[in-house]
Amino acid sequence: MLYHPLWIANFFQAADGDVMGGIFGGIGGLLGLIIGVLAIIGMWKVFTKAGKPGWAAIIPFYNFYTLIKVAGRPGWWLILLFVPFLNIVILILVNMDVARAFGKGAFLWGFVMLTLLPFLGYILLGFGDARYQKPAMA
Repeated sequence: MLYHPLWIANFFQAADGDVMGGIFGGIGGLLGLIIGVLAIIGMWKVFTKAGKPGWAAIIPFYNFYTLIKVAGRPGWWLILLFVPFLNIVILILVNMDVARAFGKGAFLWGFVMLTLLPFLGYILLGFGDARYQKPAMA
């Protein structure tokens, strides 16, 4: 049986695309895992500096509750994180309050580092020389 040359070319083009998609998908997944682990390590250290249990960083929902308490906000703010669009505003406000609680600037640290780059911001905040000062709101 004879195969048409175009059929063979199409077969190899499809195979190359699948391989490249698998490679880049695997790299993207690995990069996401590394970023997530770095954020958890940093948050763990931030929690221990604030006198909270570090293991709270790995428990879903409880980690946000603990972060809200570190920021000095009431615990019921956790419910506001389930409201679309408002959750973005609340997360920014909480991160800005966490930055202030560690004596850092609200915009640069709270918004840029903790909201946009949490895998870097929490590592630097947790392992840096910043000291936790309990917020007046708590």
